[in-house]
Amino acid sequence: MPTNDDLFLGIDIGTSGVRSTVITQRGEPVATAIAGLPMPIEIDSRPCQDPELWWNATCDCLSDLAKQLKQGDRNLADVRAMSVDGTSGTLLLADESLTPVSPGYLYNSAGFNREAEMIAAHAPPDSIANGPGSALARLMFLLKHTTFPPARFIFHQADWIAAKFLGGSQVEGGGLSDETNVLKMGYDVVRRRWPDWIVDCGIPTRLLPHVHPVGDCFGSVSDAVCKQFGFAYDVSVVAGTTDSNAAFLASGASKRGEGVTSLGTTLAIKLLSDQPVFDPSRGLYSHRIRDMWLPGGASNTGGGVLLDFFTPDQLSELQSNLDPSTPTGLDYYPLSKPGERFPIADPNLAPRLTPRPQDDAVFLQGMLESIAEIERVGYAALQERGAPAVHQVFTAGGGAANDAWTQIRARVLGVPVLTADSSDAAVGAARIAAGLI
Repeated sequence: MPTNDDLFLGIDIGTSGVRSTVITQRGEPVATAIAGLPMPIEIDSRPCQDPELWWNATCDCLSDLAKQLKQGDRNLADVRAMSVDGTSGTLLLADESLTPVSPGYLYNSAGFNREAEMIAAHAPPDSIANGPGSALARLMFLLKHTTFPPARFIFHQADWIAAKFLGGSQVEGGGLSDETNVLKMGYDVVRRRWPDWIVDCGIPTRLLPHVHPVGDCFGSVSDAVCKQFGFAYDVSVVAGTTDSNAAFLASGASKRGEGVTSLGTTLAIKLLSDQPVFDPSRGLYSHRIRDMWLPGGASNTGGGVLLDFFTPDQLSELQSNLDPSTPTGLDYYPLSKPGERFPIADPNLAPRLTPRPQDDAVFLQGMLESIAEIERVGYAALQERGAPAVHQVFTAGGGAANDAWTQIRARVLGVPVLTADSSDAAVGAARIAAGLI
C-alpha cells in the first residue's frame, strides 16, 4: 500500500517541450522539471518530430528531478509509480526493439484525404475516426508509407514513452495504449473493443495495441532504466491519458456536473458525466476515464483571436477599462479564419467581428462576451445530448488570469467560475499514478 513517504511521477509530452512533476500521495507537488523540444519539421506540409527527441527530453527531465529531490533529502528511489500523457493523435510506428521506423506525425498533421475516403466507406458516420485529420487516417498513411524496416508496434506519443520505461521485454503482442489515446483511432470506448470495421480499412489486427483503462498498470520500470536514473526496482508504469484529459484531472474538478474550460489559443471544454455523449455533427465526443466520462469539444475561438487585434500589453491595459457587469450587446463569432469545430462543426463558418466600435475596450469586451457565449452554448450542447447540467466551471490556461473575462463568463454561464488548482497536465498524469482519480 502507498504511504505518505511515497512519491509519484507524471510526465507530459508536448510539442514544444516535456514537463515532469513529482507529487506526494496527498497530491502536493515536490519537484518540477521542463525540457524544451525543437520546432517540428514538415514532411509534405505535415508537422512531424523525431520521437527520440521526446525520450531525450524525458531523460533530461529525470536528471533535473533527481537533482531537485536530492536537495530535499529525497530521490527517485522514492517514486512508487509513474504515468505519461501526450498529445492526442500523435502517432509513430516502431520495430520490435521499440526503435521508431517512422517519424512522429503530430496531432495536427492532416490532409489524409484518400485515407478518409476509405474510412468513410467502412466506419459508422458518427465515428470520430472519420475525417482527413483523424488519428486513424494518419495511421493508414503511415502504414502505407513505412515499408522497411517493418513496423511491429503502433504507438501514440504517450504509449511509446511508457514503453521505453518498460523495455521491449514487457511490450508484446499488440503493444499497449489507454482508452483515451485510442479514441480517435476508432476504438469503441463504450464496448471497450476494437470495432470489426477497422480491419476493412487495412489495419492488421496484430498491430492494434492492447488497450488498458486509464490508471491500469502496464508493468514495471525496466532494470536498465532503474539503474540509469536510480529508480527502485518495483516502480509501476501506469496507463496514462491524453494531454487535455490530464489537464482536466489536474484542475480539481471531481464531481458530476463540474466542467473545465481551457482558455488558451483556442477554447476547449470538458464536463464530468456519468454517461458518454457523442455528436460528430457538433464536434462533440467523450473520453473514458475508468467509469467516468468526459464529454466535451474544442472550438477555434479563444485567446488567439484576441491577439489578432491586440498585443499582450494592450490587452493588459484595456482590462481595467472593461465593465463586466454591463453587456455590450455585440453579437460576434470570433475566429481567426473561416472554420469551426465545436459547438458548430462547419469548416466554412465565417468569422463575425463587425461592427467594430471606435472604443477598443468595448470591442474587446464584445469579443470576450461572444467567446463566453460560445462556451455557454458548448456546455448546453452537452446537456442537450444527455450530459448533466454544468454547475461549476474550473478555468485553466492563460485566460484564467483575466479577472474581467472571468466575471463576464460567470455572468454569461450563470454558474461559479473558479481558477483550476493546476493546469499542468504533468500534475494530472502524476495524480493518475498516485491513484487520485
